[in-house]
Amino acid sequence: MLKIRSKENIRKTSKIETKSKEFSRQNMIDLFDLYFYEDCPYQDESAELLRLVGRGKMRIVSRENGTSACAGDLAGYYEKKGLKVLNYFRDGENFKPGDAIFEAEGDIKLIFRFWRVSQTFLTMMCAIATKTASMVSEARRTNPDIIIATSRKTHPGARIFELKAVRAGGGDIHRNSLSDSIQISQNHLEVAGELGKLRAMKKIEIEPRSREEAFKYAEMSDIMLLDHLSPEELRELGPELKELNPELELAVGGIEAKRIPEYAPFVDIIVISAPYYANPLDFTTKIERL
Repeated sequence: MLKIRSKENIRKTSKIETKSKEFSRQNMIDLFDLYFYEDCPYQDESAELLRLVGRGKMRIVSRENGTSACAGDLAGYYEKKGLKVLNYFRDGENFKPGDAIFEAEGDIKLIFRFWRVSQTFLTMMCAIATKTASMVSEARRTNPDIIIATSRKTHPGARIFELKAVRAGGGDIHRNSLSDSIQISQNHLEVAGELGKLRAMKKIEIEPRSREEAFKYAEMSDIMLLDHLSPEELRELGPELKELNPELELAVGGIEAKRIPEYAPFVDIIVISAPYYANPLDFTTKIERL
């Protein structure tokens, strides 16, 4: 039966979504406070010794090609602190050597306090986006519909940004957290034993311990995570499982990034953590007095 949403319900939903965005935004600002406090808990001794005063301008410039991520979040923090953001690359935009990823001006003492952490933050987030974009491109050469999804193995305190960076690179998220999805792992199966009938509002993902369990649980799974199987094994097993459940999506994890093209033709989703550990991109920062 089709349910018609009332205007009142739509307004309530809109308010909830707005509050959720505000909460997320505040969390990001709080994280930047932590990052900058960690680097300068009291005062910048170098700037104090040189008695730096007045206004300055900073430019964070790339020395290599890449994909931008999270510069807009940094821009929001700068503006909150009274600095003027002149320009920044949006999420998913590509840049080349010599491009200024981020530009701001204002109190020169504050600029000297912020620049190193800002540069480090952007080299890390843009590296994640760039690595993700490369993996997506490689995978879609053999499977145009495949999803490259990253795991929960983010760095503590950086998850909200690292997930944004993955999406900026064209990837998706396997699981944001334990609270937003259901995954019955091999450890769950070891403890819970035989699975009975399962019903849930969320998709159910099962990671079988054996080929026999894969067939046993295929019909109750929305997604089946088949870790550590070879491409040849997936080529054989995949069609048999989908014959039992045509709606079943097959995922594989536990593979090296360089082997993505080998696996892509035989699965719907590749779960991988590698983008989080991409080497930071090579950026430099230029500061001048105004």
